[in-house]
Amino acid sequence: MDALEEARLAIRAVDKDIAALFERRMHLAAQVAGYKREHGLPVLDSRQEKKVVASGMEDIKDQSLKGYYARSLENTMSLSRDYQDSLMGTLSGITVGRGLLFRAGEYFDLRRKVLIVTDEGVPEQYARAVLSACSDGHILTVAGGEDGKTLEGAARILEELLSLDFTRSDAVVAVGGGVVGDMAGFASACYMRGIDYYNVPTTLLSQVDSSVGGKTAVNLAGVKNIAGAFHSPRAVLVDTDTLDTLSDRLFAEGMAELVKMAATCDEALFSRIENCSDLRSQIGEFIEDALRIKMSVVRQDPYEQGLRAVLNFGHTIGHSIEAAAQGKYYHGECVAMGMLYMSDGPARERLERLLTRLGLPVADEFDTDTLMSYAASDKKRSEAGFKIVTVSNIGSFEFETVSALQLRGIIQRYK
Repeated sequence: MDALEEARLAIRAVDKDIAALFERRMHLAAQVAGYKREHGLPVLDSRQEKKVVASGMEDIKDQSLKGYYARSLENTMSLSRDYQDSLMGTLSGITVGRGLLFRAGEYFDLRRKVLIVTDEGVPEQYARAVLSACSDGHILTVAGGEDGKTLEGAARILEELLSLDFTRSDAVVAVGGGVVGDMAGFASACYMRGIDYYNVPTTLLSQVDSSVGGKTAVNLAGVKNIAGAFHSPRAVLVDTDTLDTLSDRLFAEGMAELVKMAATCDEALFSRIENCSDLRSQIGEFIEDALRIKMSVVRQDPYEQGLRAVLNFGHTIGHSIEAAAQGKYYHGECVAMGMLYMSDGPARERLERLLTRLGLPVADEFDTDTLMSYAASDKKRSEAGFKIVTVSNIGSFEFETVSALQLRGIIQRYK
């Protein structure tokens, strides 16, 4: 056995010890979660975490390793927070409620230079409410809609940050729908290799989906979300008062993404939506339930290496419909139609019935060749084929990788 193999075997033995200690630590974190739940304490305790890092650094004798160990502790504590959130059913960093726009200073660190990014379709008072809480705030209004979600749109934000002499200590706040959140998040990820940003989603679609999870992106050469980065917001405020101004069509669009998460992961939530006679009055509860599903998935698979693909239910063909429609349908409407292609049996019947009741379209007008031509550009396609999510029973899902010919057959089945 050579020296390299001996070292690797020794490392493996150490890894086993670390695994046992990690498991023990997480069990203790669960005990802490129980105490926090009982006493109404938040999961995040920044002061305590700083103490843990400072104390841990003293345990490391090799000066060259202190910084590495600090990073290891920070990562471990981040995982502990995620685990505690899952046990307590909490949404750390995400606050849902009414009137939150006017309390942004309580949830965001705005005692620095802040750029508030919004678009012309968002009521002006929303951005101004956040501005009033800033010590040095600036508002930038960008073009709305998918046509504006481009590298040029993100470049405008970057240029504004540069012209205002923003540093790594400053922050961006996105106020608006998914387009604003995506562009502001992407620009924040790029500027000086990453600065803080906060998200204030003002549409139901963005509140239940794109505002959390850390995926930011812009469109390129007609391909949706093909240029992007993982960059999570420091905090998210979901003010359900902003939904009062949404049209029925925009509200229904957001419900499509909420239904998506229930259809794949939570049959009880799906049933509650089916049986709710006044969705608007109870929407805060539904948003929180949807976010718990999404954040549970994201915590387990932050960089979309496996489980997170479940959030793409309805998107494979939905994106093709969206591209072919050239603005005729909203994103959520396309996802609604896309879900029906990927479901069958009683699940499909329930889905179609619910989507119809919500006022969402359940059939598109495009032929198979057209949809397949756009599917060929899907960023989730690999050499092995298309990874799709199918639902046969509400509340559960299956992954399947299909060839282009098989995907064509799936489309053709319902044409």
